[in-house]
Amino acid sequence: MKWDQDYVKDASSRNRIIAGFNVFGYEDAGAIIRAAEKANVPVLLMINRDARRDLKLEHWGALLISMANASSVPVGVHLDHSSNAETVRRAINAGFTSVMFDGSKLPFEENVKISMELTKEAHNKGVYLETELGAVPYSDMGQGNANIVLTDPKEAAKMCEDVKMDWLAVSVGNIHRLVGKTVPIKFDVLESVEKACSAPLVIHGSSGISREDLLKLKPTRAGKLNMGTAIRKVIGDTLRAEILAKPQEFDRQKLMQKPIEAAQEVAFDTIKFLS
Repeated sequence: MKWDQDYVKDASSRNRIIAGFNVFGYEDAGAIIRAAEKANVPVLLMINRDARRDLKLEHWGALLISMANASSVPVGVHLDHSSNAETVRRAINAGFTSVMFDGSKLPFEENVKISMELTKEAHNKGVYLETELGAVPYSDMGQGNANIVLTDPKEAAKMCEDVKMDWLAVSVGNIHRLVGKTVPIKFDVLESVEKACSAPLVIHGSSGISREDLLKLKPTRAGKLNMGTAIRKVIGDTLRAEILAKPQEFDRQKLMQKPIEAAQEVAFDTIKFLS
């Protein structure tokens, strides 16, 4: 089913959060769609930097949009974390339903300027645009709490007013790709950003957020939660076990059956929890 309205905005005002999952092939994309169909809620399939290194955006768009349109629930296709304006434009032209321009490492005024240009271009094609303020570090790159730059509410207010983007990704204590531990969400910062900017908010780095904090995020204006590490880990762990248990098996489809089933279970659990 087509992503024909702003389901993230709708969720942000209804004590729900749309799950966005990084995908790396038709197997995990299919698992996530089936999980969303089982839960009967919209979902986003996201293409990050790693996936873009393996397959061109134009091919991702053709594959995922065709799968999304065959779904019984709304499925969006989202470009995740691109700091390159031309990459964002390619995704818009490739049929992605939403795109993210991550100008968080740029000087604020430059971030606003480019975000404003891309928002206009995206909206002309009926595409939603996400921007980011602050810095959400990556744990697998040796970054941690010291690298967090919290979103400035004053900057959020100006970006919201000038850019008129659809969604704002925020840094409120979250960290990308945490495994085996959690970090607390700074709800006071989140509340200040909410007061400053009326746009739906996006939380990255869900693997490092406790269930308790995820529950507390639902009544806030967070409308989208990004998820990648948990799905990648369950597929990798289950695939490793399958290969060790079946050393003579060479058929990839057979080896991938249990990993994809496990991914679907994790996706369903997350989607239902956030709904």
